[in-house]
Amino acid sequence: MPATRNHSRLCAARADALFVSALQRSEQPSARHVRQAIATTLRRFGDRGCTEQVAQEFGEHPELAVARMRWARRAVAAAYGGPMSWQPGAGRDGPPPADRAA
Repeated sequence: MPATRNHSRLCAARADALFVSALQRSEQPSARHVRQAIATTLRRFGDRGCTEQVAQEFGEHPELAVARMRWARRAVAAAYGGPMSWQPGAGRDGPPPADRAA
């Protein structure tokens, strides 16, 4: 798997974890606090658990979830020194291959 794809997945996992965490944008957290919240949340729920909770929030409160995910992605990029190259679906597998489509 190419390094850029791994990096995208790592960034997505971190953003999901920050989204699920109790850390709030209004707290104006430092990079250290963002990294700590991500680590704590990933230990608690795991990558898959975080992704499931993000999906649930987007289903129940899409108008709030969009703003929180936008903040989470920006905070992850700032905390880990990465570029802000997020596009819809970045770090995700995208649609299934034609032979696996339902």
